[in-house]
Amino acid sequence: MSQPASAPAPGRPQNQLLSGTGTTIFPVMSALASQHQAINLGQGFPDYDGPPDVIEAAAAALKDGRNQYPPLTGVPELRQAVAAHNLRFYGIEVDPDREVVVTSGATEAITACLAAVVDPGDEVVVIEPLYDTYVPSIRLLGGVPKIVRLAPPKWELPRAELAAAFTPRTKAILFNTPMNPTGKVFTTAELAFIADLVTRHDIYAICDEVYEHLTFDGWKHIPLMTLPGMRARCMRIGSAGKSFNLTGWKVGYVTCDASLQPNVAKAHQNLTFTTPPNLQRGVAVGLAKDNAYFEEFAAALQAKRDLLDAGLRRLGFGVLETRGSYFITTDVRPLGWAGDDMAFCRAITEQAKVTAIPNSAFYAAANPPSHYVRFAFCKNEAVLQEALRRLEAWIAADGAKAG
Repeated sequence: MSQPASAPAPGRPQNQLLSGTGTTIFPVMSALASQHQAINLGQGFPDYDGPPDVIEAAAAALKDGRNQYPPLTGVPELRQAVAAHNLRFYGIEVDPDREVVVTSGATEAITACLAAVVDPGDEVVVIEPLYDTYVPSIRLLGGVPKIVRLAPPKWELPRAELAAAFTPRTKAILFNTPMNPTGKVFTTAELAFIADLVTRHDIYAICDEVYEHLTFDGWKHIPLMTLPGMRARCMRIGSAGKSFNLTGWKVGYVTCDASLQPNVAKAHQNLTFTTPPNLQRGVAVGLAKDNAYFEEFAAALQAKRDLLDAGLRRLGFGVLETRGSYFITTDVRPLGWAGDDMAFCRAITEQAKVTAIPNSAFYAAANPPSHYVRFAFCKNEAVLQEALRRLEAWIAADGAKAG
């Protein structure tokens, strides 16, 4: 029997925002890296596993008969661990039952926090370069992004421009520290300036702090929530993926005031509802690890940063300071490259067999800088050394001059 012909596709337009949004740069460059067997220093995931005790705790929890729906806001063990973590590192007292929501990754947490406070037509201030889901998430909710740009090489907060972005329609500010892709750690003075704007305009702050434990050279992460008057206004987002090298687990957590938690939880309910309970129990073990773990974790990553930083400088890249996160930003103009950043990243992927990310992908406003590229250093040292060797050979063969 012949099969009926497929029904024609509906003629009505699909969602215009999503139809007009390109695929995020990360799978694009990772697919290109795979195609050309390139070392992938583009997407920010480690090539080594997380702590064995954390993984073992999750594996054991998978086998203990508790595999049905966990509580909406997270299993008690993890909510209590998040509260204890806030108190231990930042002095923030948190009610684990009324002020924590566990999410399926920090990306979901960002959307849930936005949904908790943003109505159609509300404005949300964002600071670029930025994680590329911020602006689409705001627009999907009917919000209006107001973009303020940091300028390389120092990425200092442009205070006049930031203040001018706030209007009577502003509902929230969404920002990231330590910052991807710049490696910037916001200073106490910068945070105080933001806190003053938040108070004066009576708005909320959504604080993407997934790299909170990845700071270097004595720089320390300071949550905006710890500043005077900010406790009830902030939604503070953390990530097990970044704190324990377990990016595939997609476990995030939101700390917020009890007045905000119900709406964050309702948004989470309508996005994913819950997060795998065994992974949550594993993360609870991770957050309870002693201070030495977090100190050694940052020190080991700083050594990798130093290795890649020194190697890229030796090869002639213009290397910008990295105070935190997984990433180094480089200026490719000193190499003699005359093309844009996307062309550079394609060229080194296809010819040098090393992949990076064009920084222009982290801008939503027009006319972004087009000569900076981001390298991830959360890789084994042998991989970083091989990547530098390949780039050196490509540069020696005048590959950079071809652009």
